[in-house]
Amino acid sequence: MQIVTDRGADLSPEVAKEFNIHFTPLKVTLGERTYASGVDITPDDFYDLLESSDQMPTTSQPSVGEFAELYRTLAQTDPEILSIHISSGLSGTLNSARSAVELVPEAHVTLVDTRTLSCPQGWQVEAAARAARGGWKLDRILSFLTDFRAQTEGMFTVATLKYLIHGGRISHIKGLLASLLNIKPIIGVDLETGKYSQLGQEITLKRAISYQADFLVKRFGESTRLRIQLLHANNLAGTEWLRERINQRFDVEWLPTIPITPALGAHVGTGLVGMAVGPASIFQQLPA
Repeated sequence: MQIVTDRGADLSPEVAKEFNIHFTPLKVTLGERTYASGVDITPDDFYDLLESSDQMPTTSQPSVGEFAELYRTLAQTDPEILSIHISSGLSGTLNSARSAVELVPEAHVTLVDTRTLSCPQGWQVEAAARAARGGWKLDRILSFLTDFRAQTEGMFTVATLKYLIHGGRISHIKGLLASLLNIKPIIGVDLETGKYSQLGQEITLKRAISYQADFLVKRFGESTRLRIQLLHANNLAGTEWLRERINQRFDVEWLPTIPITPALGAHVGTGLVGMAVGPASIFQQLPA
C-alpha cells in the first residue's frame, strides 16, 4: 500500500522519507512569483518574504491532472493507494483527488478526509503509514484513523486576523470587529464540518498562547500523558512559552517543534503558535 497526502500536512522530512510518503503540491503566490509549498521555498524564506511584502498571498490546490499523474505513476508499482488529505471544509483538494480517481481506473485509491490540517493531518498520515508497514488491512487502518481523529486535537492562535479575513476563512465583519478590539482567538477545526471553530479568545497573543495550555486540562485532564508537537509561523519564542506552560501541568512526549508550511502560513501570517495533541497511548497501539 502506498500513502499519498498533500502539502497541507506538516510532516517532518525524516518521517516522510522513512515511510516513502508521496505529496501532491499546494502552491502559494506572493507578488509575481508562485512557489510549490514545501518544495522550492522554505518556511523561513516565505515568512521573510511575507513580512517584507505589501501584497497578500494567495494559494491554489493540486489540480486533477497532478493527482491523476501521481496515481497513474504509483499504480505501476503498487495499485493500492491510501490518499489522505487536508480537510474538505478548508480546501477543495479532496475534490480534485476524487475527480482524478475516475481518470485512473488501474489505481485502487481510497480517499481519507482528515477533517484537519498541518501537524494533526501529518499525524494521521504517519499513523496510516506505520499501520500499513505493520501489515494492517485497509479496513483496520480506516477504523483506527476514525478513532484517532476523535481523540486528537489541533489548535492555534494568530497575531493578526487580516490573512484569515482575506482568505475568506472567517467572516469579514466578525474578523474586522475582533481586529478592532485586538481579540486573539484560539482556533481549532470542528470534527464534523472540518471548518475552523473558535475554542476561546484572549486580548493579547501571550494570553491566547497560555489559553491553549488551559484548554488541554478541559480536553484531556491533567492525569493523561500527552503527545504534543508545537508549530509556529516565525514565532519560535511563542512555542517555548507554550511548552513551559504545558510542562507545568502535564507529562508530555514532545515531538520536534516545526514551522507550518507556506501554503498554510499564507492564510494566517506570521506570529502563529499552535499544536497537535493527543493521548500518548494512541500511537502506542501502532506497530513500531
